Amino acid sequence: MSDISITAGQADDRADAAPAGLGRTAVLALGTFAVGTDAFVLAGFLPDVAASLHVSTGGAGQAVTVFAAAYALASPLVATMTARVPRRALLVAALVLLAVANAGSALAPNLPFLLVTRVLAAVAAAAYTPTAGAVSVALVRPELRARALAVVVGGLTVATALGVPLGDAIGAVMGWRAALWLVAALCLVTAVAAGALMPSLPGGMPVPLRARLAALRHPGVAAVLPLTALGMTAAYTVYAYAVPAFAGVGVSGSGTTWMLGFYGLGAVAGNLASGIAADHLGPVRVLAVGYTLMAASLTGFALLAATGLRAPVAVGVASAVWGAASWCQTPPQQHRLIEAAPAQAPLLVALNSSAIYLGIGAGTVIGGLAVPAGAGTMFTIAAVLALTALAWLATTDRTPTSAR
Repeated sequence: MSDISITAGQADDRADAAPAGLGRTAVLALGTFAVGTDAFVLAGFLPDVAASLHVSTGGAGQAVTVFAAAYALASPLVATMTARVPRRALLVAALVLLAVANAGSALAPNLPFLLVTRVLAAVAAAAYTPTAGAVSVALVRPELRARALAVVVGGLTVATALGVPLGDAIGAVMGWRAALWLVAALCLVTAVAAGALMPSLPGGMPVPLRARLAALRHPGVAAVLPLTALGMTAAYTVYAYAVPAFAGVGVSGSGTTWMLGFYGLGAVAGNLASGIAADHLGPVRVLAVGYTLMAASLTGFALLAATGLRAPVAVGVASAVWGAASWCQTPPQQHRLIEAAPAQAPLLVALNSSAIYLGIGAGTVIGGLAVPAGAGTMFTIAAVLALTALAWLATTDRTPTSAR
């Protein structure tokens, strides 16, 4: 994660240029779209990857798990090692590395080779995404922070809305390797755009890894970060195995692409709405609604799987609600972290990103173990995890530094 120092004069300039700052966050969002497409596109065709590499679907799911785990572990290390690097140069270099990693994944002859390239991609993503979040905060006035963060995170959610379904469709026609080649090309195009359009911002003073991890002892931070991981675990227990999960509720083939699209559209709407709502209503209220809706939608899926009822319209609606609830979490969680310790905002955004990917990794492990038990079991476990997240929020929202 980047550490950005802003002088008083720069802060005044930032306030005067807030609309331009929000506009520039769109460039950052284009990069998170590329990163998000890379991170999530494999979920759309894990069975095809498994067949191509002669492993089980759960084995192929290790590609998602390894990416998430490597991202979570690499994020604080990369932040420490790249602290002095100018921000624009770091963003461009990360995108180029991500392109190289995707090209390697597209050429993978076996699962171990694929896993190595996913680790490389995770390191690149760990350099890009937190840096983009911190830069977005530096470009706007404090009252627009949640909105700016929502725009940047919106790149990830648009990736679920467009990147994953399109990747699934392309994979069905041309194969999963072609989809990864397209992701590599997207990363290179975005690198050129970032280099040309992003403002020049200096790096900061290196923050020792021990100091970064010391932030975990802050009461507000200790309450928020586990919730980020828990909420994403609930969201990804099923999402990483969407193909067999949707098959369990009577949706397969091109229908899966449509349902992933509904999920993604809900994710975009939920992310953007939560950023605005968190500014006006408070992040805790937004999160409470989100976890409630997530549990309700996952419970609905579980009931459909258990009864064998085929209701594609209901599945589409539930998919959109599931997506909205899954991706409404990040802006209010980041908002809570920044309010808990404003002076450590860049560091906390980085730690939150690590928590997100720890949750994704944990979810893919749990989902992979549950795949043999069937879709009903997968959805039930995910619903219980969403309710657990809601309970955690209820027991921690009154900490002295927690924003309501």
